[in-house]
Amino acid sequence: MGYNQKMFGLGSKRSIIREIFEYSKTRAKEIGAENVYDFSLGNPSVPAPAEVNGTIKELLDSESSVLLHGYTSAQGDAGVRAAIADSINERFGVGISPNLVYMTCGAAASLSICLRALVEDGSEDECVVFAPFFTEYRVFIENAGAKIVVSEPAEKTLQIDIADFESRINEKTKAVIVNSPNNPSGVVYTEDTVKALCEVLKRKSEEYGKTIYLIADEPYRELVYSGVDVPYLMNYYDNTLVCYSYSKSLSLPGERIGYIAVSPTMEDTTDIYLAVCGAGRSLGYVCAPSLFQQVIARCINAKVNVEAYKENRDILYKNLTEYGYECVKPDGAFYLFVKALEDDAYKFYERAKAHEILVVPCDDFGVKGYVRIAYCTDKSRVEGALPAFKALAEEYKNNR
Repeated sequence: MGYNQKMFGLGSKRSIIREIFEYSKTRAKEIGAENVYDFSLGNPSVPAPAEVNGTIKELLDSESSVLLHGYTSAQGDAGVRAAIADSINERFGVGISPNLVYMTCGAAASLSICLRALVEDGSEDECVVFAPFFTEYRVFIENAGAKIVVSEPAEKTLQIDIADFESRINEKTKAVIVNSPNNPSGVVYTEDTVKALCEVLKRKSEEYGKTIYLIADEPYRELVYSGVDVPYLMNYYDNTLVCYSYSKSLSLPGERIGYIAVSPTMEDTTDIYLAVCGAGRSLGYVCAPSLFQQVIARCINAKVNVEAYKENRDILYKNLTEYGYECVKPDGAFYLFVKALEDDAYKFYERAKAHEILVVPCDDFGVKGYVRIAYCTDKSRVEGALPAFKALAEEYKNNR
């Protein structure tokens, strides 16, 4: 056959999230969208801040088309990178320069670039991820030429199990990906967890005489509740790269805009940044969308209404636990991680679908027997789904 079989496999079988989302659209045409309780896709329902749309209009009216629609430098506009560096330094005090910031087409591109920059051709490099993890990590890691290694979480809290994590590190470990707030659980790793994680990395790097890199995947950093703090990993571990996206923090997922920040205290900082630039070039990811580079530079301190997500979380968590579901209460993001009412999460998903409830079975996220509920949707859909969730729970109780 005259094509790449691996790529054919990825193209012919969508992720489970996308499969359910496509089913939802079909079902909505059949019975009406208001009758389908779709909690599949992490597509922000809270609108972008008003200043975002206002800034777009202002830019279109006042700036030249070259600035807004022309090429920027490969790594991004210098003024935009300076604005991001200033913001990082003001918030986290890490002393990063604009020349350690690389603009990207969202967090997926950031992760792909970082992995390609770090994983050596023809090596047996490994990358550790913490379950539950975003399903596409496997695709990104394997496409870079590395092997994915999964660390199991602490059972009740879904914090990192430090002993299990340490057991996964060996001389082949090249990088570790940390996603906090976490997709799919909404868990925020505590400072104690982060400190313990970084101590392991420092000790193991010394033991094996090599650098183990930490990749912080942070698209949900701003989506936290009740003042919960998300530790900034550059302040705890020198060899850190931060992958950030404005998809959630400004409700701009379709605009594909984000960045990579390389720690200024990293070993061979400049070389790693140049490897990032080279990886972006090799993957064809140079020059992130010009207009939205300018938008985020001017909206760097804007925020979405996180309270709307918190309200949905509270409604779901309170009612589902009353109905008999076991849930890990999330401190961030907009996902509820729920234990299925039988061992097989896919069978549970099918039974939920019969009630027009669409949730995501999480076996592909590295934890069996759970489903993810994306509550980034209208409050009316959350409230409308409650009788269906209750009926589903009663159906299981009656069949025992």
